Amino acid sequence: MLWLLTTGRRLNGVYLAFMVVSFMMGVAGALQAPTLSLFLSREVEVRPFWVGLFYTVNAIAGIGVSLWLARRSDRQGDRRKLIMFCCLMAVGNALLFAFNRHYLTLLTCGVLLASVANTAMPQLFALAREYADRSAREVVMFSSVMRAQLSLAWVIGPPLAFMLALNYGFTTMFLIAAGIFATSLAVIAFSLPAVERIPQPADMPLTEVSGWKDRNVRLLFIASTLMWTCNTMYIIDMPLWISADLGLPDKLAGILMGTAAGLEIPAMLLAGYYVKRIGKRRMMVTAVAAGVLFYAGLILFHTREALLLLQLFNAVFIGIIAGIGMLWFQDLMPGRAGSATTLFTNSISTGVILAGVMQGALAESFGHYAVYWAIAGLSLITLFITTRVKDV
Repeated sequence: MLWLLTTGRRLNGVYLAFMVVSFMMGVAGALQAPTLSLFLSREVEVRPFWVGLFYTVNAIAGIGVSLWLARRSDRQGDRRKLIMFCCLMAVGNALLFAFNRHYLTLLTCGVLLASVANTAMPQLFALAREYADRSAREVVMFSSVMRAQLSLAWVIGPPLAFMLALNYGFTTMFLIAAGIFATSLAVIAFSLPAVERIPQPADMPLTEVSGWKDRNVRLLFIASTLMWTCNTMYIIDMPLWISADLGLPDKLAGILMGTAAGLEIPAMLLAGYYVKRIGKRRMMVTAVAAGVLFYAGLILFHTREALLLLQLFNAVFIGIIAGIGMLWFQDLMPGRAGSATTLFTNSISTGVILAGVMQGALAESFGHYAVYWAIAGLSLITLFITTRVKDV
């Protein structure tokens, strides 16, 4: 936090507002996401197939809506107003889930509201990037500290979500999430700045074409998608694996996730501090290499102590790619922070879609160990692709 305190007094207040909003929105999201499958199964009373379908439809819709909104935000208007609109949709989505138990309504109206609402976070990071650029402040460290707020939110949010849902009911949990989103909306309206679009020179090639037409953007998107596919397959399978195959306590899954989320925070901050000396590509290659070691370790070591120790490699992997990966997209697509940030978040959504299909098929046909062999193989492919993206 010394970095924040050394900024000017006026700017310090704006930066603090960015941190508060990212943390609150992260907590609100972390209240809803971990309990969604439990909500659909117990409250809506649908079979597992329909639970999986909901995740798939939600991810696909989110990609389309967020890309469309990102292109509009990069070309025109006040990005802050779009973030406020997305927060308003998040409030509506939370209220819908609080009082509705009809699957088709949730699959249509709920998914539409969630798709717009989920655009708020990448747009918030895009606004932060533009504001930092305009105020001549350290972009990488600022973004890393903001991203650390999300990790902190995910340390707090999931245990709180299960406590609220199991002890007070899902309606109470969703109402609290709606209240947090509403508070975030107020902070955005009164504390975050409006940043004008900066016209880009006509001779900048990356602003004249779709980012997808650039080879480096394509390679980074594929690599990022595979990174998040690996991570999501692990998250989906790990709770089942440790209880069914390893015979370890169910609660260990929560301990492992919380440990990783906590360790991600210093990993992000250190990455933000050293990235200028090391470079983004070298930093990302280091992160993916840590991921390879983590997934290989899951194949070889199965004791409680070993799994906890391996979370250090997991934290380095996720902590770096979550912060530096987004900045790498932005630097490869100058002048289009909204589209670049959304492309990064859509790589996460695409990874979720692939992970759900692959984990289910592998675990059902070949068992849980096959999942980790597949993840380890994907991580090696990811490492190779990451080295092919240019440094910026």
